[in-house]
Amino acid sequence: MRWPNETLRLVGKIQEFKGKQDLFKQQQPEILEALRDAAVIQSTESSNRLEGIVINTNRLSSIVQKKVQPQNRSESEVAGYRDVLATVHASAEYMNLKPGLILQMDRDLMQYVGNTGGRFKNNDNTITESYPDGTKRIRFVTVPAWQTPNAIDELVNDYRQDRELGAINELILIAVFTLDFLCIHPFSDGNGRMARLLTLLLLYQTGYEVGRYVSLEKVIEETKEQYYETLEQSSLGWHEGEHNLLPWIDYFLVMLLKSYQRFEERVGQTSDSKRQKGWKAKKVQEVINHMIADFTINDIQERCPGISRPTIQRMLNELGQDNIIECINRGRNARWKKL
Repeated sequence: MRWPNETLRLVGKIQEFKGKQDLFKQQQPEILEALRDAAVIQSTESSNRLEGIVINTNRLSSIVQKKVQPQNRSESEVAGYRDVLATVHASAEYMNLKPGLILQMDRDLMQYVGNTGGRFKNNDNTITESYPDGTKRIRFVTVPAWQTPNAIDELVNDYRQDRELGAINELILIAVFTLDFLCIHPFSDGNGRMARLLTLLLLYQTGYEVGRYVSLEKVIEETKEQYYETLEQSSLGWHEGEHNLLPWIDYFLVMLLKSYQRFEERVGQTSDSKRQKGWKAKKVQEVINHMIADFTINDIQERCPGISRPTIQRMLNELGQDNIIECINRGRNARWKKL
C-alpha cells in the first residue's frame, strides 16, 4: 500500500516520543514507578470494562494487588488479565511470538474461570453489537473454527517475516496484526482482551514502552466509539482481501500518540511541581479545578502520579473543611463535587 502523508506524520510523531523514553527513565524514576502502579490498575479495569466486565473499584484494586481472591466470574476474569499483563510487563523480551505462546496467554487469562482457556474455539462465532432495546446485529463473521489454527499460523508467520524484512514500519505491522487477530477471533471468549495484551507485547518488543506508564486500554476505552467503528470499517471485505486498512491504522496510531502525549504531560507536570514547596497540595487543587463533573479519589490519583492515596484523601478532607469541595457520596464509592 501507499501510505498517506497523515499516516506517515503520525508514525513520525510517535517515533519522536519513543526517543524521549530513556530520558524520562533517567531523570524521573520515582514518578515512573507511581505511573506504572496506576497504569496496571487502569489497564486491568478498562480492558475488562470494554468487554462488559465491571466490578467494584476497591475490589478491583485489591485483586490487582493480590490482597484478596476472586469470588465470582467477573473477578476471576480480572485476576486472569492481571496475571497475563504482569507477565508481559516482566518478560516481553523473552516471549517469542508463536501460536503456542498465544495459547499459553489465553490459558493464563482464563485460568480462574475454569478449564476453558488454552485452546482455539470449537464452534464458529461472530462479532455482534447489542442495542439498548435488546436487539443485536452482526458486525463481522469471523474465521470458521476449523480454519482457525491455520489462520493463526499464517498470521504469526507473516508478521515475523515482514518484521524481519523491515520493509514496513513496525507500528503499521502491529496495527495490522491486531486487526487480523480480531477478524480471526480465535477463542470462544476473551478475544478483545487477548488482542490488547498481544498489542502491548509487540509494542514492547519493538521498543515502544509507553504502555508501562500510561494505560493504552484506558485511552481505548475513552475513545471506544472510534475503536469499534474503525475496526468495523477496516474489516469490510477482509475475507476477500479487499478491506481498507487505513481507518483502523490511523485510529491505532492516534491512540498511541495520545498515550505518549499523556505520558510526557504527566511526567513534566509532576517534575515541575516538585520544584515548588507544597507542590502536592497545589497539584491536587489544580486537578480539581479542571474537573467538570463530580469525581472520585481514583480520578484524582490517576492525574497525580507521585502522590499517595492517603495524602490525596487528607487533602480532600482539608478542601472539604475549607468549603472548596463537598462530599456527595460517602463510603467505598465516595464522590466529591466543587462548590
